[in-house]
Amino acid sequence: MLFRQLFDRESCTYTYLVADDAARVAALIDPVREHVARDLELMEQLGVTLTHIFETHVHADHITGAGELRKRTGAKGHVARDGGAPCADVLLDDGNVVRVGAIELRVLATPGHTSDCLSFALGDRVFTGDALFVRGCGRTDFQNGDAGTLYDSVMTKLFSLPEATLVYPGHDYRGMSMSTVGEEKRHNPRLGGGTTREAFIATMAALVLPPPARIAEALPANLACGNVD
Repeated sequence: MLFRQLFDRESCTYTYLVADDAARVAALIDPVREHVARDLELMEQLGVTLTHIFETHVHADHITGAGELRKRTGAKGHVARDGGAPCADVLLDDGNVVRVGAIELRVLATPGHTSDCLSFALGDRVFTGDALFVRGCGRTDFQNGDAGTLYDSVMTKLFSLPEATLVYPGHDYRGMSMSTVGEEKRHNPRLGGGTTREAFIATMAALVLPPPARIAEALPANLACGNVD
């Protein structure tokens, strides 16, 4: 398997490339519109063809590159059935398995940051989107977010994975690119160390955060699969 972790500095978003190096087919998780040319160049250099695009949720801080990538490659867009962009090619449910060549990505519904959040388990790693960050988690105060739901998602879906599972988050604001389930269970200040559901809900309710800077343009664009004029 080929694997690359890519970064957008403006929104602190990670994009992930996974590819079957035998079949020469690839998937992107959470591509960013401003980096479509970069991502296509990388795939050309690696000699792989983009066939799948996965969104962990409808983003509020950047515009997805899915629309442009679909136009230019014919790759199929994959989103959550519940609350995801209705214009996507494939609507995903919890427990679905999507194959990219010989690679299998297992869909984990992990709502709470937003109602449509998905994580994707792949072998020894999991792509957690905004459900779980390295030593943090996504906010829960918009897009039908709910702190109790997020707590349940993390505890039942993510923290139930083997502790050695590598955690690749959707964002990083502290210069930390990855972690493990075991690390986050012990050291995540919001969700680890035996934090109770009630304590987590109180912590999230006490946050006073400004809205994402690009939410007014990003949400409608991403509900349209990144197809903007």
